[in-house]
Amino acid sequence: MESELAYALDTFYFLVAGAFVMWMAAGFAMLEAGLVRSKNTVEILTKNVSLFAVACIMYLVIGYNFMYGGGYVLPGFDLILSMTDNTAEAVNAGGDDAPYYSNLSDFFFQVVFVATAMSIVSGAVAERMKLFSFLAFAVVMTGFIYPIQGLWSWGGGFLSELGYSDYAGSGIVHMCGAAAALGLVLVLGPRKGKYGADGSVKAIPGANLPLATLGTFILWMGWFGFNGGSELAVASVESANNVARVFVNTNMAACGGLLAALITAKIMFGKADLTMALNGALAGLVAITADPLSPSSALATIIGLIGGIIVVFSIIGLEKSKIDDPVGAISVHGTVGIWGVLAVWVFSGASLGSQLIGLGAIFAWSFGLALVVGFIIKALIGLRVSEEEEDAGVDLAECGMEAYPEFTND
Repeated sequence: MESELAYALDTFYFLVAGAFVMWMAAGFAMLEAGLVRSKNTVEILTKNVSLFAVACIMYLVIGYNFMYGGGYVLPGFDLILSMTDNTAEAVNAGGDDAPYYSNLSDFFFQVVFVATAMSIVSGAVAERMKLFSFLAFAVVMTGFIYPIQGLWSWGGGFLSELGYSDYAGSGIVHMCGAAAALGLVLVLGPRKGKYGADGSVKAIPGANLPLATLGTFILWMGWFGFNGGSELAVASVESANNVARVFVNTNMAACGGLLAALITAKIMFGKADLTMALNGALAGLVAITADPLSPSSALATIIGLIGGIIVVFSIIGLEKSKIDDPVGAISVHGTVGIWGVLAVWVFSGASLGSQLIGLGAIFAWSFGLALVVGFIIKALIGLRVSEEEEDAGVDLAECGMEAYPEFTND
């Protein structure tokens, strides 16, 4: 009975944590909808809701098997459907090899991570990438690119054997998504009007900062499931204490990142930049994701604080390099994702060599494949909307409707 109760509790916790991470999809949608121009709002929302469906189906059909089944056989549609709850005999038998949560709860928790990685891409390519070209890329990203590099670490592959340490995925999820986004952005090029003839950077403000702020709070909340659920258990005193520590450290890192970015922006620009503050909070969350368990609460705040400073300089640096990322996703999830993985070496004693090899392998795979797939999609069906469609806004061109029609003159 005791083992069954622990099994039920761990399974329930896994499912609730997965639901929290799924709610992050709403956070990404609101954040991106707030940071793009009003004429591109419907299309970015369509991308976000569609990518979630694509990610879930592709991970069911192929991705989960690649990541946790060795990737040797392409599964049929019954792969996960046949993975029913674990047998009562195995649960009651106990021992180190006994399952302590439902297999299906594991799939549910893993699949929402895949969608998170793909959501990073949608913000970076906003306002100029064709909707169905984006979804074609999502098929490859969620079914192949993400699961293969996930196999190398969480699936027990060579990075795991080398000792690469990444508790909830600063590199495996966030840097992977950002590296893929960078590859696509380089193929796409910057938005029209982003740079002057002399190379000067022109600001393109988002349409709805209240919405972007709401999106940030939703992501912040969802991150408790993202990091807390990665403890993978809650039914013992030790695991329950670990979950509590992860929750506190996750929250403190976000606070440190937000204030650091806000102060850095004030020093650099003379104004309190809300968008930098929002990205600072997310940067703090990304930074602590690689190890939210080991540090003290004060140290977690410092790790997030450093991430908040880094993200401001990264956003400015990428803009000056003519890498146009409307929402700062590459900086938040990529540049700070690298810092998060290295912070495990700096503060938690992980091997520097293992962390660097992990970062290099994940980046090379995700960036390289995204670049290749981007060029293939461009050659086959086109990657970018026309200049006329970009001027008018991709809402009308791609979706045939507007997000705020009452503000449009007839």
